[in-house]
Amino acid sequence: MLILGIDPSLSCTGWGIVAKNGNRLSHIANGQVKTDPKASLADRLVTIDRELADVIARHQPDQGAVEEVFVNKNPQSTLKLGHARGVCLLALARAGLPVHEYATRLVKKAIVGTGGAEKVQVQAMLGVLLPGVKLAGADAADALAVAIAHAHLVRG
Repeated sequence: MLILGIDPSLSCTGWGIVAKNGNRLSHIANGQVKTDPKASLADRLVTIDRELADVIARHQPDQGAVEEVFVNKNPQSTLKLGHARGVCLLALARAGLPVHEYATRLVKKAIVGTGGAEKVQVQAMLGVLLPGVKLAGADAADALAVAIAHAHLVRG
């Protein structure tokens, strides 16, 4: 089973794909969709959609997992994150993939063992779980963590 994990963001959406074979996980690919901060909101959302559609077409994942929105202090930032997350959910659903959603704390707990883990701890565990993985960036690392959390939490 190939799992596409997504860490939504308007500025830099991370994605990561892992293969689950029984209890074994292997890294397939990871990357980031960066948008132009000077572009309109609509154009930035189109960029995310187009690039995720390309990732899905190239790798043909079986399932998708998306990190849930956390509430920022700035409501405008939360709303923009919600727009980006909606595009991510749509890209997966349009491809006919089952879509699963996970809270950040649950992802951290599945990877590190505690929901309060720091990003560096999550990235260190990615190196243990996926030896030799080369990360495209912090957002790609977060997306791989979402994919791995899904792999650990799903049956099959």
